[in-house]
Amino acid sequence: MHIGLDARLTYYTGGGISQYIRQLASRLPGLDPENRYTVFHRRGQAESLSPDGTRADLFTPAHHPLERLTLSMELGLRGLDLLHSPDFIPPYYGGRRSLITVHDLTFIHYPEFLTPGSRRYYKSQIHSAVRRADHISADSYFTRDDLIRLLDVPSEKITVIHLACNADFRRMPEEQVGPVLARLGLAPGYILFVGTFEPRKNIPGLLRAYTRLRKIWQGAPPLVLAGRRGWLFEPVRALIDEPGLERHVRLLEELSGADLPALYNGASAFILPSHYEGFGIPLLEAMACGIPSLVANRASLPELAGEAALLLDPDDPDQMADQLHRALTDEALQQALRSRGLERVKQFGWEETAQKTVGLYKKVMEAR
Repeated sequence: MHIGLDARLTYYTGGGISQYIRQLASRLPGLDPENRYTVFHRRGQAESLSPDGTRADLFTPAHHPLERLTLSMELGLRGLDLLHSPDFIPPYYGGRRSLITVHDLTFIHYPEFLTPGSRRYYKSQIHSAVRRADHISADSYFTRDDLIRLLDVPSEKITVIHLACNADFRRMPEEQVGPVLARLGLAPGYILFVGTFEPRKNIPGLLRAYTRLRKIWQGAPPLVLAGRRGWLFEPVRALIDEPGLERHVRLLEELSGADLPALYNGASAFILPSHYEGFGIPLLEAMACGIPSLVANRASLPELAGEAALLLDPDDPDQMADQLHRALTDEALQQALRSRGLERVKQFGWEETAQKTVGLYKKVMEAR
């Protein structure tokens, strides 16, 4: 078989979907030497994601209004038996068979959380995408159930393949963590959030909860927000600058990926209070570093956390503050969450993700 993997999105962003694409691109050809792979990059992308001999460049940019048409023209003569579209909008034609990965349906649940352009791009094409694809890979059982309930996709057309986190995320000795924190101007023991600063991550709700935490516990550790700006960042910035918060909240933007494992290791607790997550790789990263974690009781996060994290109501700042206080002051609970998290994260691995994806390719090609 000649299998194509669309990796153009990695030219523009380094989020969770791009991590997923990078891991597949680097692993699939080695796991499946009997088949031929082509990893499609955006023309001009300096970074090469695939082993030698498997790269091809395309002119069509990701998320272009005419993408489905122009990508079909570019791929039409490639002779692909199967095209995998990991950002879930496939061309009209890319190969004899089509596999798409649907990460979440945020744009249906919370259209207000997306930029107008992104909302139009996904909502106008998702019905056609799931109908035309021969099969769908979903990051979580929650997303699978959403596809069935909201888009009438037959359950047999969907396979759940969980994502993972990189091996760099692990428990680290203090002598490796300390210099990184010192360079960043941090002392160990802070509360940590990691993710894009955008509406669905519920950072305003987190800041309101943190304000309440400081009212009941003046010695509460500082809050560190690490990530990059998304759309509608200005209200978040305004909340951080409010009197009483500005001295206790630290914003770390565009942090080097090499520093992120140490940043997790220096935290006393990790919190992800999102309204919606299709998966939630930062939770795995925190658990792999042995950090007690708290996550919203929404979407895929309870599925991912199991019994290894405290669950929060993202719409209840008082309850969030109480759970944070528990996680920061109850030593027995802290130890239990660390131990459970370290065990839980062993159930997720990129090698397994890639192996299951190879198996799915074969299943799709063998289907009649």
